[in-house]
Amino acid sequence: MAVKMHVKKNDTVKILSGKDRGKTGKVLQVLPAERRVVVEGINIIRRHTRPSRENPQGGVVERPAPLAASKVMVICPSCNEPTRVGWSRGEEGAARVCAKCGKTMD
Repeated sequence: MAVKMHVKKNDTVKILSGKDRGKTGKVLQVLPAERRVVVEGINIIRRHTRPSRENPQGGVVERPAPLAASKVMVICPSCNEPTRVGWSRGEEGAARVCAKCGKTMD
């Protein structure tokens, strides 16, 4: 079942825990059914691949793996601070709001 998430694609987020704690990155993909996100340059895994038509050489491919959405915090584009996300209802529907400065993030 899909869940409304506090993170959207192309958001800038700060990593809260794990080996990459304190780093920031852009969200590449959101997986709401699994409550996970893929962040650029964070949680890199190495896959050993066989030769194929797309990759005739084969070898080791590095790519970012999903991590739990609860481990990231959105950075507000207006105040450039990691913040919690609030929701406000308007004429256009629900919008994300920065808890620190009060401006909309969408």
